[in-house]
Amino acid sequence: MRLLTVHAHPDDESSKGAATLARYAAEGVDVLVATCTGGERGSVLNPALDRPEVRAGLARIRREEMAAAREILGVRQQFLGFVDSGMPGPDEPLPEGCFAAQPVEVAAAPLVALIREFRPHVVITYDETGGYPHPDHVMTHKVAVEAFEAAADPKRHPEAGEPWQAAKLYYHLALSRAWFQTLHDAMTERGVPSAMGDLLADWPDTPPALATTTRIACAEQFAVRDAAMLAHATQVQPGVAFMAHPRDIEREVWPTEEYHLAQSFVPGPGPGSPAGVVENDLFTGVWV
Repeated sequence: MRLLTVHAHPDDESSKGAATLARYAAEGVDVLVATCTGGERGSVLNPALDRPEVRAGLARIRREEMAAAREILGVRQQFLGFVDSGMPGPDEPLPEGCFAAQPVEVAAAPLVALIREFRPHVVITYDETGGYPHPDHVMTHKVAVEAFEAAADPKRHPEAGEPWQAAKLYYHLALSRAWFQTLHDAMTERGVPSAMGDLLADWPDTPPALATTTRIACAEQFAVRDAAMLAHATQVQPGVAFMAHPRDIEREVWPTEEYHLAQSFVPGPGPGSPAGVVENDLFTGVWV
């Protein structure tokens, strides 16, 4: 079996669904991470590394961090070659030539070629919101959906190899309000200080999340996930934010990673299934 996950920047594969990737890789699934950009315009979020020489070499450093993280997760990884769009202000235009400024069909072409070469059974990416409103995350959703469909059409991108229809397309439901609330409540009940209260109080009034169709049990891989995240040292401050909550509490109250099945071409619970029908395997209906 082959699993492809499509992300915007280096570190996204480690903060969203990393324990799932580590579990499947350990079980013998061929797992490939496609990273749309190099993260060149990202910030240095770890104060200990926020130095001029680090900022000047950020493009190289983020590739090195990605190489370390993929080794920890036990997966393969490939950059698609686009330039990070950064996070422009409300009235600022996108930087010229950046990923989010590309026509969707043009930006999808490298991913179509990768899908036809790798021939994944399952593809994972973000929903239409991108998970949060970074232009590269929103663009990654558009590109992944376009490539998922175009890769199966022999009339589109004929130069990119033989068509391939992946069986299933999933969206991440990582870092949801429910996840933060559950951990916050569990920590509070146990007398453990929680920094999640302020975040929950300021949570935007957004529409309800997509339905959870799939829960992957992966608590045993949380340590691998955390090690991969820490490998992205410019992006993570140890002991702060996502790295702050006790892992024993997380394993007890939320031992899974969640997904929404957006498209399926195989039997089994799929889009439109009755509420409460939840898979426990991304390859439900695909295993042969």
